[in-house]
Amino acid sequence: MARRDGAESVGLTLHSRARRIDAPPAAALRAFTGPRAAWTDPDGPRIVGCEVAASVVGDGPDRFETVRENGGRLLRNVRGDVPHVARPRLLGGFAFHDEHRPESPWKGFPGARFVVPRVQVVAEGGETWLTVTEYGESPDVESALADAAERLRGEGSRRDPPPGIEGTRRTPSREDWRREVADTVERIRGGELEKVVLAQALEADLRGPFRLSDALERLAETYPDCHRFAVDPGVGAVFFGATPERLVRLRGTDVETEALAGSAGRGATEEEDERLADTLRTPKIEHEHALVARTIREQLEEMGAEVAVGDRGLKKLANVQHLHTPITAEVPEGTHVIDVAERLHPTPAVGGLPPEAAWRTIKETETFERGWYAAPVGWFDAAGDGSFSVAIRSAVAGDDAATLFAGNGIVADSDPEVEWDELQLKFRPMLDQLR
Repeated sequence: MARRDGAESVGLTLHSRARRIDAPPAAALRAFTGPRAAWTDPDGPRIVGCEVAASVVGDGPDRFETVRENGGRLLRNVRGDVPHVARPRLLGGFAFHDEHRPESPWKGFPGARFVVPRVQVVAEGGETWLTVTEYGESPDVESALADAAERLRGEGSRRDPPPGIEGTRRTPSREDWRREVADTVERIRGGELEKVVLAQALEADLRGPFRLSDALERLAETYPDCHRFAVDPGVGAVFFGATPERLVRLRGTDVETEALAGSAGRGATEEEDERLADTLRTPKIEHEHALVARTIREQLEEMGAEVAVGDRGLKKLANVQHLHTPITAEVPEGTHVIDVAERLHPTPAVGGLPPEAAWRTIKETETFERGWYAAPVGWFDAAGDGSFSVAIRSAVAGDDAATLFAGNGIVADSDPEVEWDELQLKFRPMLDQLR
């Protein structure tokens, strides 16, 4: 099937058919090659898309608007009576920075790219649905649907071991990190900033080939309460992760989001776990968390939303625990999930405050390309509903190498060594899937 990208896709007529199947969504990752995407919400659908029926791309500061407008027109051109759960979706994500350039290791990842999969498998509510979408005047979608179902039926569940890691390199080095944090703290104390999130890249040489389906299955076992995602443009590199941070879920006018800031390890015993949790109850960390929650509330209110901020608590994962505040809102009719994602990105949990000063500091300080790290990744449908996470706890992997990313919030009393140790905790989810 020919591949369509960008504005060329907008005028296409797409035809969809769907049927129930017994195979899990992960089977599609093993059965189909080429461009793929995967999304799992811990309390929502599991979605896998393979191959391309049509796509939209965007770049620069207008990339959110481009995706919203062109994606909406594209989905309105879908023909076919399919159940709501099986409806075609656009899956993809955005780059963190406006001026992103898709250079190594981000080849194939423009400023924004979303795909209507030719083959989509969705599991929700105890049912699994296969949807096939084709473009053209009168494609034989029923035959394509039968062929896809047969391929999935014959797909086994064999799992290979992780590829293994031969060596790693960090950017910045520990010495450079101390200097970066010290310089940033000086800017904060000088009044230029309240907070900025500085990140680190960890390059890993792999012993064997990386297999996406196996990595996502291991993440599902270890981090079932996280959003798991993957974007494979089909050009050699795959972006994947298990993030604890929801950016936005929109259903109708109902928004769900959260503030997530402040990190500590997990203990081997209940007593040790509680002792580590107590380290999050300090003025420095509670102040950092309050900044995130306050900013999200204000950004939603600027959209005309009625906002409710829940009680602060702990989100406990396999290797780390975070301060967590749930936030819900009711937005005006006609609000698109991309509108909310654009307004919230980047949250202070991955950018900083004030936003423009924090972005400027990140650009001036970091010596590697963030790419899609810490940016919105997810899906949306023709109604403008959808779900996006913040793409942290993530890596971009190829056949023989992977680059992992992690970041930490820097405030006026940050200690470079403490921040360094927290970063190493955040690398573990991806390292464990590779070694």
